[in-house]
Amino acid sequence: MKVLLIKTSSLGDVFHTLPAINDAAQQCPDIEFHWVVEEAFAAIPTWHPAVKRVIPMAWRRWRKQLRDRKVRSEMNAFRSALRDESYDLVLDAQGLLKSAVITRMARGHRVGLDKLSAREGLSALAYQTKLAVPRGQHAIDRVRQLFSQALDYDIPEGLDYGVDRLRWQRPTGAGDYWVFLHGTTWDTKLWPETYWRELAQHVCQQGERVYLPWGNPEEQARAGRIAHNIKGAEVLPKMGLNELNAWLAHASAVVGVDTGLSHVVAALGVPAVAIYGATDATLTGVCGPQVTVLSSERHCAPCLSKVCLHPDGDAIQPPCFKDMPPLRVFEQVQRQRQQ
Repeated sequence: MKVLLIKTSSLGDVFHTLPAINDAAQQCPDIEFHWVVEEAFAAIPTWHPAVKRVIPMAWRRWRKQLRDRKVRSEMNAFRSALRDESYDLVLDAQGLLKSAVITRMARGHRVGLDKLSAREGLSALAYQTKLAVPRGQHAIDRVRQLFSQALDYDIPEGLDYGVDRLRWQRPTGAGDYWVFLHGTTWDTKLWPETYWRELAQHVCQQGERVYLPWGNPEEQARAGRIAHNIKGAEVLPKMGLNELNAWLAHASAVVGVDTGLSHVVAALGVPAVAIYGATDATLTGVCGPQVTVLSSERHCAPCLSKVCLHPDGDAIQPPCFKDMPPLRVFEQVQRQRQQ
């Protein structure tokens, strides 16, 4: 059975789809997936053996230059790639108007969420079979339910992304180490630097190392401040996702905030803690068999605000993070490693 999957973005959404792919591969041994995904995330679907072809698109880039001849040529090539094959099923797991348009371009029986279940209800007009999946659940659970209905199987127990972390070689010379994913997009999602330093000291005092990756100059500077004068803490050189995955896959533990890379760690099955303050992990947060999410229990959290609204708050240490001090995080990771 050949299925064309439409799930283009974002990084978290792509990872949230892998458990459903793994369910389907277990329940339908002859299934083969072709996956339409944004070009920036095109490597990720290949991590699962049931995905035999990736069809990258670049709507985020194309939409800014729709009149450009090269862009129009790329769009035509993408359209041709979609129609290269006929599919038993064309499954839209995104539920947006843009994904519905892509679904209509492909050849095969079109399936997606009904108008009450999709994020953009009008997308349901594109599907020949419309399925109801109740809202108010975590994204992973909703996608797993969509796949199970579309492919007619019962959802297996447990949560497995189907990613073999041994596909990445262990970094040369690395002993036991933790990785700190300290970078994110909002100031209110940043765990305080003083907390990172205290946590690094706990880790290094027990004989393990700490590595800090970064993706832009601001994150590089923060990593340097966290590691400063702590023996055993080190800032990694700038690297792409595939190279960084080697460090994540073989880490003894990972601590991260609400960031896309924390979803990567969940898929790799590494003991990890994800720290949430201003944002809500309930529907789209990091989820995995080896991940613990620590969320603030304060009445003002999650505020979903890019600026701290608490009268005693500031950008350096929003009050919601006081519920998740370094020692609590350290002890939680240690418990997970002993399981």
